Amino acid sequence: MAWYEEAVFYHIYPLGMTGAPEYNDYGQPADRFAGMEEWIVHMKDCGFTALYFGPCFSSGSHGYDTADYRRVDERLGANDDLKEMVRLCHENGIRVILDGVFNHTGRDFFAFRDIRENREYSQYLGWYCNVNLGGNNEYGDGFSYETWGGYDMLPKLDLRNPAVREYHLETIRFWVNEFDIDGLRLDAADVMDIGFLQEMRRFTSALKEDFWLMGEVIHGDYSRWVNSGTLHSVTNYALHKALFSGHNDQNYFEIAHTIRRQIQMGLGGDVRLYSFVDNHDVERIMTKLRDKSHFLPVHVLLYTLPGIPSVYYGSEFGIEGRKEWGSDASLRPALSLAELSAQQSAPLEIIKALGKVHMQEPALWYGDYRELELTTTKYAFMRGDVLVTVTNSGREDFAVELEGTYTGVLSGRKISSDYGWLRFDLEGGSGEIWIPEDARKSYEPLKHRIEENTQSCGENAAEASEIPHSADAGQNQMPQSADAGQNQMPQGTNAWQNPDDLPQRADPGKNLEDMTIEELQAEVLARLSANGPLTDRMIREVQENVYRDSLLNWVRSFR
Repeated sequence: MAWYEEAVFYHIYPLGMTGAPEYNDYGQPADRFAGMEEWIVHMKDCGFTALYFGPCFSSGSHGYDTADYRRVDERLGANDDLKEMVRLCHENGIRVILDGVFNHTGRDFFAFRDIRENREYSQYLGWYCNVNLGGNNEYGDGFSYETWGGYDMLPKLDLRNPAVREYHLETIRFWVNEFDIDGLRLDAADVMDIGFLQEMRRFTSALKEDFWLMGEVIHGDYSRWVNSGTLHSVTNYALHKALFSGHNDQNYFEIAHTIRRQIQMGLGGDVRLYSFVDNHDVERIMTKLRDKSHFLPVHVLLYTLPGIPSVYYGSEFGIEGRKEWGSDASLRPALSLAELSAQQSAPLEIIKALGKVHMQEPALWYGDYRELELTTTKYAFMRGDVLVTVTNSGREDFAVELEGTYTGVLSGRKISSDYGWLRFDLEGGSGEIWIPEDARKSYEPLKHRIEENTQSCGENAAEASEIPHSADAGQNQMPQSADAGQNQMPQGTNAWQNPDDLPQRADPGKNLEDMTIEELQAEVLARLSANGPLTDRMIREVQENVYRDSLLNWVRSFR
């Protein structure tokens, strides 16, 4: 089987974690890889077997405005430093994937600089989408161009151009030959040309055995991207949202429904989506949870539901992080591993325990999912021969039709069936992984627990984290483009109170590309409603998505 089918990922945003300067002066390489060795040891101790590390190539600011795809960001170090880090990871049994930011570049990228300098005489005019030498942009270049998300600092590449494709594929070859990486996380995959993604799959499969391609996708039918001819996996934002709101709202039906639907779409057996509870674009799980003790059941589900689990650096220590004033800075902090490790940490103990059981129980990689018991406040299912139970409220009684004796990995507790039924209770806001007695595996019960905290994390904390509103570009220093109005909440959107307030669909026959934000939102709602009744949550997700590329892609995902 492929390594990624059994992997548990650790996600590091290196420019943030190492305390790199906000902007790049493109000077001499720094030496910020120096502390990575202790983090690699930490990853191994926690049971992480793969590292998603990025972005890490030369850029002007947050890393997603690439200036040079083949040079490590000067604020982090040099190419040899990254090569050594990957070598150490491999030595410790950890695979490494990097960010592939191929949808757009920064303004300092050589091809875009050439257009600025040579205009109509530039050989790279065709590298970017819809360059108009009669237009203008917020930088006063005297020409306009298509962008990612309406940000003029992120000009969009034309991925249908053979020269652009060849450049990117040769960049991937360089990364494999130079750094020996094991895969890529493709930034903004949901707005990339599908044909190029398919060509990349063929290219990388021939380049390196078990090379893994995972795409950043927010909305839509994930099977459009995840299949034998395109990507191996995508970010499971649907499950991400369900995991925290299923606890905050005491609604396990949302989580179970998400899993059922994805399995029905062929996304739960041999296909594994990339599961997470927080990342560099959304608020930390400890900030999103109204009851901090739910850290345990949330992560029990993260590690046991179908998918490839991932933990964002620092969250294993239970740190918080909230979007403030439109900035993602608090989500991407500089951290000292020594200082964090010096504190007794129940979250870290939980993550280490889950890492051990995931490593030792193949049923959590390959076992079939079977739902046993489900209410709003309790949830039980099987993965192969392993039983998983969680609660999000007070003490709950479970009764599941199952034979045998089982031991709780996290508590050390034993339960036995009586006339074909397992009957037991579980304390409120907790979770457990039960393995058959004959498995003969040894686990150390948890010594600490996270105390209940029912203080609200803020009225909008959870809702604001459902979607990465500014995705990878969301920094407080992000310049506002001249046409940034397409990313502002449409007039009247906040007034969506009942069906009469919903935006109206465009006239039949109108091209999607010509639709306004409100018309695209209306089109999404209409296509969702064709599959069943609209819920408040579905309407809210559409209401909060004000990004043209994302909405266009969402509409096109319906079949």
